[in-house]
Amino acid sequence: MPEFTSDGYTLSYLDEGVGEPVLLIHGFGSNKMVNWVNPGWVKTLTDAGYRVIAIDNRGHGESEKLYDPELYTSPIMAEDAKALLDHMGLESAFVIGYSMGARISAFLSLKYPERVRKVVFGGLGGSMIHGTGDPAPIIKALREEPGVPIKHVAGKAFRDFADQTGSDRLALAACMASARQKIAVEELSTLSVPALVAVGTRDVIAGSAQELADVLPDARAVDIPGRDHMVAVGDKVFKQAALAFFAED
Repeated sequence: MPEFTSDGYTLSYLDEGVGEPVLLIHGFGSNKMVNWVNPGWVKTLTDAGYRVIAIDNRGHGESEKLYDPELYTSPIMAEDAKALLDHMGLESAFVIGYSMGARISAFLSLKYPERVRKVVFGGLGGSMIHGTGDPAPIIKALREEPGVPIKHVAGKAFRDFADQTGSDRLALAACMASARQKIAVEELSTLSVPALVAVGTRDVIAGSAQELADVLPDARAVDIPGRDHMVAVGDKVFKQAALAFFAED
């Protein structure tokens, strides 16, 4: 996979297709393959005539692994996304972020609205405002030695996911330990980029899609029926909504 440098760190990305560019920003513990290739997003977008650029966030996938939580704030990772657009020579792109990637996309859109044509916030609704809960059990689970039983349900789920994807657990723990910024309603109300908020109806992590859409100046909400946080990302309702959103004038 091709690479670029941001803030002195080497990050990996995918670049497929031709046409108007779409930048994809994955969620915590995931990567460009698990979040976007395997669920069919890259094929869906390239078949629709888009050029797809998907980043491996720092500490994830094939990108450089870092172990200082201060290097994983959402604004810093938004700078990585902007650096990738610069590296590709792109003045602007459509952007889709999922979960942590949605928060990164929000910071990108707030700071550099001229670089984002439209933005899709997937897997993160009202929790962008209120937060997603205590990260301590997840951090502890990621740092546990192999074979140690993990009783915390969310902690075990993230640890199992990290093991299944062959991720660097200590890098992910550092990322989870970073300041996970909520974004104030007052700040979100200044977002000038048209937005789509898509959340599964069984997603207990993301919060309400409508709650987030209601505070954004130009946004709509889409409910992904019967899907939780882990499976909503690949749902056809989500894909169809994003394609329709991008195609609108």
